[in-house]
Amino acid sequence: MNEPHLIGFLLNIAGAAALLIWAVRLVRTGVERGFANQLRTWLRHSASNRLLAAGSGLGAAVFLQSSTAVAVLASNFVAKGGLSAATALAILLGADVGSALVSQLLLVRQSFFIPLLLLLGVSLFLRSSNDSLRQVGRILIGLALIFVSLDMIRAATGPMVENPGTLMVMEYLGRDLLTAFVIGAAFAWIVHSSVAAVLLFVTLVGQGILPTTAAAAMILGANLGGACIAYVLTLSAPAAARHMVVGNLVLRGGGALIASVLIAVQPALLSYLGADPARQAINLHLAFNIVIAVLALPFVGSITRMIAAVMTDKSPVGLNLEAASALDPAALSRPSRGLDCAARELLDMGQRIEKMLIAVEPLYDNWNSLEAQAIEEQDRIIKKMHLEVKLYLAKIAQQGLNEELSRRSMDLASISTSLDAASDAISRVMLELTQRMHAQGVSFSPKGREEIGDFADRVLGNVQLALNVMMNQNPAEARELVAAKEKVRRVEQKLQRHHLERLREGLVESIETSNIHQETLRALKQINTSFSMVGYPILAKSGDLLKSRLT
Repeated sequence: MNEPHLIGFLLNIAGAAALLIWAVRLVRTGVERGFANQLRTWLRHSASNRLLAAGSGLGAAVFLQSSTAVAVLASNFVAKGGLSAATALAILLGADVGSALVSQLLLVRQSFFIPLLLLLGVSLFLRSSNDSLRQVGRILIGLALIFVSLDMIRAATGPMVENPGTLMVMEYLGRDLLTAFVIGAAFAWIVHSSVAAVLLFVTLVGQGILPTTAAAAMILGANLGGACIAYVLTLSAPAAARHMVVGNLVLRGGGALIASVLIAVQPALLSYLGADPARQAINLHLAFNIVIAVLALPFVGSITRMIAAVMTDKSPVGLNLEAASALDPAALSRPSRGLDCAARELLDMGQRIEKMLIAVEPLYDNWNSLEAQAIEEQDRIIKKMHLEVKLYLAKIAQQGLNEELSRRSMDLASISTSLDAASDAISRVMLELTQRMHAQGVSFSPKGREEIGDFADRVLGNVQLALNVMMNQNPAEARELVAAKEKVRRVEQKLQRHHLERLREGLVESIETSNIHQETLRALKQINTSFSMVGYPILAKSGDLLKSRLT
């Protein structure tokens, strides 16, 4: 292969791989934007038994096309006490199988798939006024682009079959399975998608370029790389929330190493997985994850307990550093930089409120005076931060601001007030309601508690979206945030009606906790409204906002 041809080949294969990575992300983005709340609810309700948990993880990974995304969701649930680490590990084992199943489905080749998916996807995305249908369109477009990228890879790699130099390199990987394993793990880590990595490797082996043993080692390496992604993304999570991620890393990574050794010793084992090399490689990926799930599911409790015993909290003992304020006095003379400092302080306020919201919901079930004191202390800190932000913005205004900076200053002041209101809704409403339940010795009806939990999850998801919008200032995400305000309002009204229906049925638990239930729903709606204010300045600037609503 001469140099001009080599450059053309590298460009084609790189472009096809880039399209594959982007298309997988496009599908995941569509699912997250259109159906994230449904997925969160689905996973939350899977705690009753391990098989249901694994099935929920499998289904969520099929929709998200990513076991990593499922791991992050499950980690959040464990952090807030909604799931045990053992149940979360069962979810993650199922998600690994779901991710492998996605790879199987995406290798189906039908000539009419691409134009059909593009036609339906573009039509739904451009013509539909319903946001969920628009996201369905995004998903269909992403699926079509995955098939296009795989065809591009097949076309680009076709000439390689006849090239002696390429075949020599690939044959070497077939003999050096350790190198192939490391390459597979590294590639999955770099592209942050084990699905994309596996699809690429299977396509190469299907073209006759990559030996079957090398492809098998690279696919097993991609399993290790995929498990490492979730581990790194949850490094900042509480130790309890990381036990299941570490457990999955040990099981999936250790299993991949053992399976690679078996293939190196007995490569004939691959012949039991299919008639042709591509089928053997993709079936290995599915069979490996199924075997890991079947062997580990009965012992998820023991596994997480052992990991909890090994993992220790690495927080410095006796070191209590207060978070430094972002309100730099030296930036007051430079208004633009000073406003940036205020925006950073608001982000810190938002993150503190997020932790308060996570901490307050479990108190409805089990009162904890220490947690309650921590929430009250955070509220006092946020009150102080809110006052300091207002004074800081007033000092910046004394420097003389142009119209753009003046408008930004007012927007930041408005967001600060909204965040303070959200903190009030948690500390002065929800916390007081949990204390009242504890004092009176009452509890929600099972259905009522389920509704409160699901609604709190929906609001928490919007709070986290608002924090993302504060950082990236993305108009598309800001629009999604503001649109979610109306969805939350409709859901809150529906839940209030459901509660009144239970009252008419005479359920004792519903009668005893009626006011607490209704006030909790209203407080959660207020929190959501407060955080949705983050999106309005961005949409006003982009022209996506009328005087009182989205265009």
